[in-house]
Amino acid sequence: MRFVTWLLTYAAGLAVAAWLLDGIWFEGASSGQEEIQDKILPLLIVSLILGLVSTFIEPVIKVLSLPFIILTLGFLLLVINALMLLLTARLADAFDLGFHVDGFWNALVGSLIVTIVGWGVRSALPARD
Repeated sequence: MRFVTWLLTYAAGLAVAAWLLDGIWFEGASSGQEEIQDKILPLLIVSLILGLVSTFIEPVIKVLSLPFIILTLGFLLLVINALMLLLTARLADAFDLGFHVDGFWNALVGSLIVTIVGWGVRSALPARD
């Protein structure tokens, strides 16, 4: 159950980021039932990739850059999150999933959106014991 919640949280964040930003998008139909059918599986796979990147690669980067994170009062964490989203887009491109992030600034705003939506989804869910 925890895995499904984790996956759907990332999927919701990515879907909102793709909906709000022109620089983040999934290839496929742009409206109607065809859009949902074309984009749901790639969205879930990209969410899985982002989750795996955030689980395994991001902590290593954070530990290695800890002095700079402290020096920048945590603002480097925004850059790290944006780079993780760009890495996810690069990996999705390697697997031909049709997910694209157009540049660093879109990745930065997109990572903020994914974080905020994820926080909102997690706070809306009932607390675990």
